[in-house]
Amino acid sequence: MPAFLHVGCGTKHKNATTRGFDSPDWTEWRLDIDPRVKPNWVGSMTHMPGVADASMDAIFSSHNLEHLNAHEVPLALQEFLRVLTPSGFLVLTCPDLQAVAALIAEDQLMQPAYTSAAGPITPLDMVFGLQTAIANGNHHMAHRCGFTQKVLTATLKHAGFASMVSVRRPKAFDLWTIASKSVRSEAMLRVLAEQHFPGFVTADKTAALPQAAS
Repeated sequence: MPAFLHVGCGTKHKNATTRGFDSPDWTEWRLDIDPRVKPNWVGSMTHMPGVADASMDAIFSSHNLEHLNAHEVPLALQEFLRVLTPSGFLVLTCPDLQAVAALIAEDQLMQPAYTSAAGPITPLDMVFGLQTAIANGNHHMAHRCGFTQKVLTATLKHAGFASMVSVRRPKAFDLWTIASKSVRSEAMLRVLAEQHFPGFVTADKTAALPQAAS
């Protein structure tokens, strides 16, 4: 049975990841910096000594990279590559700063952009981290860097990922990217995108994937 590492899981389990991972076919292993959420491993994504080399078939990382300092991002991506099997892949989502910046340019920095389980989310929260959580003492929620689609895909490629596909969801203010450790064809990336990108279904199987690169 393939295994995936749920990085920065918080209180969530695989039913809160993707359609593809939320399946009996996948075994979930959880890693978080907070021991209170009872992960399999407590630690930072920049240093995961408890996770063996080439032991994970996939990694799911939701809204984690932006919590690192910019110079730490390559360290985390190298750790991801280390623990992935040769055919492994990463599913990553993070805020889309290009979409958020459009709201800021309209002077809506403090206006709710949408409502989450944690309450109203403003552009200030998306850029700097959830202010209510930080005010309550959860300083791990602070954001220290950020990405546009172009910067994120370039960062993943520079780290050593061989193939990737990325989509923007401007109305949701997020980016979704799948990055493979080995070279994959566009058809293979399409299958992964349909399994792991929210709401992504392409009837035209010959249509080019957005931001597909290898």
